[in-house]
Amino acid sequence: MNWLVFNRVSINCFDKTVIFPEIEEGKSLFLSARQVNEAVADGAELFMLLATMEAKDKLVIRDLAVVCDFPDVFPEEVNELPPEREVEFSIDLVPGTRPISMAPYRMSAVELTELKSQLEDLLDKKFIRPSVSPWGAPVLLVKKKEVGWCECVQQNRFEIWVSSDTCEN
Repeated sequence: MNWLVFNRVSINCFDKTVIFPEIEEGKSLFLSARQVNEAVADGAELFMLLATMEAKDKLVIRDLAVVCDFPDVFPEEVNELPPEREVEFSIDLVPGTRPISMAPYRMSAVELTELKSQLEDLLDKKFIRPSVSPWGAPVLLVKKKEVGWCECVQQNRFEIWVSSDTCEN
């Protein structure tokens, strides 16, 4: 209870909400995983809860100060790839490494049409190119209310990455 009082946390039992105050610059109300592990090792009691955050105002990228200060770095729409660099990026594989066999995700006709449309758009902009590489990553499409279809790429068996440039939520 002392932590709640010290950090001015409000608990509304009727609405079943816990409200944390605005966090001051450089201050954190939360513990890192390492700090939690150390506290548990020292005999601290541990409780788990599921928390969700609700923003008061919808944050728009155009409202961020750094975006306003550097409009040439953050254009509304990206029409071309960045210029070629002096250093070419490559990934060296361990000799004998082979791709993992993984069945593609099943898609409805609507999802398949949307995926083809997005791929054609990216091909037209030359952001991607056709590949014959045996390596790849499964792609999922998730429908978001205000944004439309969002691409999700499965990096490994447990991690799914949502394309943040098209999905803000």
